[in-house]
Amino acid sequence: MTLRFLGIESSCDDTAAAVVTGDGRVLASVVAGQTALHADFGGVVPEIAARAHAEKLDICVEDALSQAGLTLADLDGIAVTAGPGLIGGVLAGVMLAKGLVAGTGLPLVGVNHLAGHALTPRLTDGVAFPYLMLLVSGGHCQFLRVDGPDDFTRLGGTIDDAPGEAFDKVAKLLGLPRPGGPQVETAARQGDPKRFSLPRPLLDRPGCDMSFSGLKTAVLRLRDELVAAQGGLHEQDRNDICAAFQRAVADVLAEKSRRALALSPVETFAVAGGVAANGELRAALERTTDAAGARFVAPPLALCTDNGAMIAWAGIEAFRAGQRDGIDLAARPRWPLDQKSAPMLGAGKQGPRHERRGSGRGCLWHGAGGIAGGERAGHAMGARHKLVGGS
Repeated sequence: MTLRFLGIESSCDDTAAAVVTGDGRVLASVVAGQTALHADFGGVVPEIAARAHAEKLDICVEDALSQAGLTLADLDGIAVTAGPGLIGGVLAGVMLAKGLVAGTGLPLVGVNHLAGHALTPRLTDGVAFPYLMLLVSGGHCQFLRVDGPDDFTRLGGTIDDAPGEAFDKVAKLLGLPRPGGPQVETAARQGDPKRFSLPRPLLDRPGCDMSFSGLKTAVLRLRDELVAAQGGLHEQDRNDICAAFQRAVADVLAEKSRRALALSPVETFAVAGGVAANGELRAALERTTDAAGARFVAPPLALCTDNGAMIAWAGIEAFRAGQRDGIDLAARPRWPLDQKSAPMLGAGKQGPRHERRGSGRGCLWHGAGGIAGGERAGHAMGARHKLVGGS
């Protein structure tokens, strides 16, 4: 009989539960978002997120089991995100999972949230090991060679902001609502990507490492220059900036993906994470993969963002490999997938920014709710209040 696992995810601002089978069927997937709760704060507030998880987790689990037509007694195991992420949310999920296994006697498997994303192509497309994975989300961006369910080698990653974080910050700079990524993509469809010239950071250096902080700062300066020159930012200005920014990110990811494929040739190149839902980025990556003679795989949009199905599947993979966790399973705010490589540089003594802050997107706790002094100065100039609808 095939395995049936419950997956629980609560690493950032999505509370999720799902039931997945060992042969790759998603019997149910429930996600409760928190966008409205954080809308007034410009980013995810960990305290609010943790309380919302505590209120919604059991409801999501009940809904997932109901949709799957199963009870806890029908399951073969419970998988839960044990990190990385906002520690309050991760802890809420881990404690719920511990309570369920204590009451049922089911096996418990603690899952690395990033492994959930990285193994999703095996759930959706049956991809065989090894393959290359571009994990690109709000809090993370890295190239991984995936040789097994717990065998990941990092080929490169961002030394500062992740792309999703940059999208969110650019949206905020331009007066667009959250979530920023979809808003920037929508505005970019109406814009001219060639009107403004924006940098492509680190393309002049070898390797697969990336940087997006300077690109975000270039957008800030461009916005302030337009505001100073014409007394405000018109709608077409905003659309053109979004188009130029999105094209710059796509160019960087495409070139770095080409280098990763040259460095570690494989049959399949996969992309996952919330930013993988962006149509232009997907198209650029698919062209790059085709040119390298590899197969391109991108999960369905619903499985790109945080969800319980990827956690359930990663739990099944780990369970088959022999992993079992006890009631002492710890919630971890930091948990790099590649345990062999040295931490990435660029973030001071605490290590790489994208590892130490977990998977938060625009989280006020780690400072992504603001754009440092430059943005505050721009707001002081009244730039934020001079966005106008006309052209």
